[in-house]
Amino acid sequence: MRREIVVHATTREKRVAILEDSKLVELLHEHPDERRIVGDIYLGVVEAIIPGLQAAFINIGLEKAGFLHASDLLPDEGDDEDENGGSQGRRGGARVRRRDRTFPPIQDVLKKGQTLLVQVTKEPIGTKGARVTSQVSLPGRFLVYIPTSTHVGVSRKIEDREERARLKKMVRAVLRESDGGVIVRTVGEELTKKSFERELKSLRKTWEKIGKKQQGVKAPAVIYQDARLTSGLIRDIFSDQIDRLVVDSPDLHHEIKSYLGQIDPDLLDRVELYEGEAPIFDEFGIEEEIRNAFRRKVDLPSGGHVIIEQTEALVSIDVNTGRYTGRKDPAQTIFRTNMDAAVEIARQLRLRDVGGIIVIDFIDMEDEAARNKVIRQMRAQIDRDRARTKVFTISELGLLQMSRQRVRPSLHQRMTEPCPYCEGTGRILAPETVVRRVERALLRVSKAGRERGITILTHPVIALHLLEEEPRFLSDLGNDLSLSLDVRDDPLLGLDEFRLLAHPADTDVTGKYATL
Repeated sequence: MRREIVVHATTREKRVAILEDSKLVELLHEHPDERRIVGDIYLGVVEAIIPGLQAAFINIGLEKAGFLHASDLLPDEGDDEDENGGSQGRRGGARVRRRDRTFPPIQDVLKKGQTLLVQVTKEPIGTKGARVTSQVSLPGRFLVYIPTSTHVGVSRKIEDREERARLKKMVRAVLRESDGGVIVRTVGEELTKKSFERELKSLRKTWEKIGKKQQGVKAPAVIYQDARLTSGLIRDIFSDQIDRLVVDSPDLHHEIKSYLGQIDPDLLDRVELYEGEAPIFDEFGIEEEIRNAFRRKVDLPSGGHVIIEQTEALVSIDVNTGRYTGRKDPAQTIFRTNMDAAVEIARQLRLRDVGGIIVIDFIDMEDEAARNKVIRQMRAQIDRDRARTKVFTISELGLLQMSRQRVRPSLHQRMTEPCPYCEGTGRILAPETVVRRVERALLRVSKAGRERGITILTHPVIALHLLEEEPRFLSDLGNDLSLSLDVRDDPLLGLDEFRLLAHPADTDVTGKYATL
């Protein structure tokens, strides 16, 4: 598989696209006035303690307080080898349990007004503030340094047992108990003793600076900011598994090469400066794929399609054969469509960056072996995802359930806003329904007996519907209600909006009579 990183940078934004076999699989962007805060460290103040949730709200100086769960209070000595340094706690009763460990009630550990060093693990999403932890971790190129822990781990994506054992043995031989804990990252697979010692020394210095700064500031305050988008991405994923990195900004190209010269000079020849005439995202076909990422319907190579619906509670995905009918065997047609869908769904989840609970309605398959192949295909594709995911088996209803780590708002949440007409439902009232609403409002006008003439303002589409589909509406209703009625179109109104103007002064009386 060919993997590429394409970077488009201007003074107003930076956009980073990750391609696999020329297909867009991830899109990240950053504006100068809107930086990501995952990984940033704050000196916060305990604002409120909620024993019923076993959680606390921490004022870190942002618009919304950070959410801290009891399981994120103490150093995690378990074997969760997550190279991002994060953890996912479970919420329990009076005492919180996670991986057979018990934590004391949060109200016995924290007090309101107490200052606390915390790190952001999840961006604010919607009405929720950032998720924070007191288990601080500092990511480097080859390892994650955890100052408050003694745990030594290796990224679960390094699967070779001998290599995992070698790395753990080497790290433990160098690491002193006072040094803290570390997790070797995926790009550290060929880590040497010398490179480990050099990076550990650098990360420990950073931790010492954080400690000193913490002493001299008043909470709430930011103590440490993680790397910016481009440098953080290069630190985290640019390795010998990436075939090339193309950037269209000479300044950023120079910055990237200077950074790589310090941490991994062998990768310098894979960095290219794009100097073509067409915009770089157009040249690589990325803009079109971004536009397609906002559509509900995604076509499959076989001719089938999937429908993706993102709701507040979960993401639902429906698989259909569409125009693909196969040749002779219906079971083979269904199997082929489901296999194609598994590949495309995994890509769309990464591209759209959706998280939480995901339910996939694959086309029903009677053959258990075929179902298992689809599940294996789904898991194989999901393994490429940098976010933590878990795929379950297909349920009795034929639904595949999975979960995906939610770290930041999805692509839709970041780049769109709810429609002011449909309020995010994606649907508006049909013209006939709007006319019936107008009719009911006019009935109320007649009952009140205060008005003799009404002008109806509607969107041009509704006015056209009255003219073509219900041409006798105004005359018949006017006679029945003893009202003088006329209609005028107003393109500034929404498709499902209308206004009632009373004669002779055209006084707007809509609010008195119009309800559902």
